Amino acid sequence: MSRKPELKGRPELKGRAARLAHLLPTGRAQAARTPFVLLVVVLLGGGLIGLLVLNSALSEGAFQLDDLQRETKSLTDEEQALQRDIDAYSAPDALQRRARELGMVPGGDPAFLAPDGTVKGVPGAASAARAPLVLAPEAPAATSPSSTPGR
Repeated sequence: MSRKPELKGRPELKGRAARLAHLLPTGRAQAARTPFVLLVVVLLGGGLIGLLVLNSALSEGAFQLDDLQRETKSLTDEEQALQRDIDAYSAPDALQRRARELGMVPGGDPAFLAPDGTVKGVPGAASAARAPLVLAPEAPAATSPSSTPGR
């Protein structure tokens, strides 16, 4: 009777159990851990690098947003200053003053055309002898305390 050597840590098996025992590995069953560990390290490293790139992109976007907000504020201030200038030039007293500087005088009596083509009213010529329009006086420029006399 030939006897197979008894496996370490296993009792001797007979019959069907012995046949099935040949299918199981005799040594310690170890799965290849190196590829799994490598996969985990690569995934973690890739995730960290991805987070770093994302964080850098967000920071860059935040700096651009700050620059654009600063530029928007500057342009808004400039727009408001230009609008104040336009309002000052289009005020009635400013228009009258500039018209007089150009030698313009107030117009005479107007005539109107009716839809049927007839003229209503008698047009009058503009004359320099006509009384000027009376407007509110301009506000004097603000003077600094150092420029007032006697101080």
